[in-house]
Amino acid sequence: MRTAIGIGGASSGRKRDWQDNVDFVREAEKLGVDFVWSAEAWGQDAVVPLAYLAACTSRIKLGTGIMQISARTPSMTAMTALTLAAVSEDRFVLGLGASGPQVVEGLQGRPFKAPVTRMRETIEIIRLAFAGEKIEYHGKYHDLPLPGGEGKALRLSQPGNDKIPIYLATLSPNALELTGELGDGWVGTSFTPDHGQPVIDIIDKGARKAGKTVADLDLQVGGSVAFGDDIEQLIMPRKAAMAFQLGAMGSADHNFYNDAFKRQGYEEDAIAVQQLWLAGKRDDAARRVPDEMITASNLLGTDDMIKARIQAYKDAGITTLRLAPDGNTLEEKLANLGRALDLVKAIN
Repeated sequence: MRTAIGIGGASSGRKRDWQDNVDFVREAEKLGVDFVWSAEAWGQDAVVPLAYLAACTSRIKLGTGIMQISARTPSMTAMTALTLAAVSEDRFVLGLGASGPQVVEGLQGRPFKAPVTRMRETIEIIRLAFAGEKIEYHGKYHDLPLPGGEGKALRLSQPGNDKIPIYLATLSPNALELTGELGDGWVGTSFTPDHGQPVIDIIDKGARKAGKTVADLDLQVGGSVAFGDDIEQLIMPRKAAMAFQLGAMGSADHNFYNDAFKRQGYEEDAIAVQQLWLAGKRDDAARRVPDEMITASNLLGTDDMIKARIQAYKDAGITTLRLAPDGNTLEEKLANLGRALDLVKAIN
């Protein structure tokens, strides 16, 4: 089992903490972490941080977690990916995601309709560019070159590079199946290893459509890492974030994070938390989150408890464990990360 960390997020950029991120990644690389993913929501973008980190690191893989397909045309996504692969000596991993209707329609001004079809077309166009072919594509939502205009099918001047892996951040069944079919890996979330087998099975179903199995994909998922004997003290601070995910990460009609937990046996809880959140009762929503939902989707407790959770992820078929170490300072985060990595090594 390999390991990964992440930087950025919805609140990224609120303060100038960039150097702390750089130091965190550089030290994580020294500790043996295999991947770093740069988040993109409505804070920092996913691309610029990786370009900077490419010059500050030498081994760790650099992944966009994720580039929103609504925010860029497929050809620009391909150009960016090829550029990042070149400046990082082929350490770049292209992570793509559809995001959600609030961001896509509210921030990007693009329709969210048919995200799976849009994702398929985006990947197929990107693959053309990666193969060094002329980009001519006629799909439902992408038509290149534009009919009736003065454009023509173009080939990028950058050399092709069909070795760039494409990972998808997906949650819905149709999108998970597409991940298995067209992706090289899965950037997962809202996953519990004890109840996540249906998720793995759907990815495998898609993989088999393409003549492979889920074992051919790199499945990446994990959670927060915090050590301590007082489990309640570790659980409580994380309930507000879970309530936000279940209630605010999407619209009342489309919340893929909420739906993911429903499919893993938390339907009653997920619905109740979302209803409280949408009613403006955020504190009540946080209190309604069951303790088990927090412990099942994170790595919390004593060394033995966290070691058991790592084993559960491995047994579920997760090949790369994503770790978000707890800590108020860089030193505390690195200490918790190192401690968790020792447990991963012991499991391996």
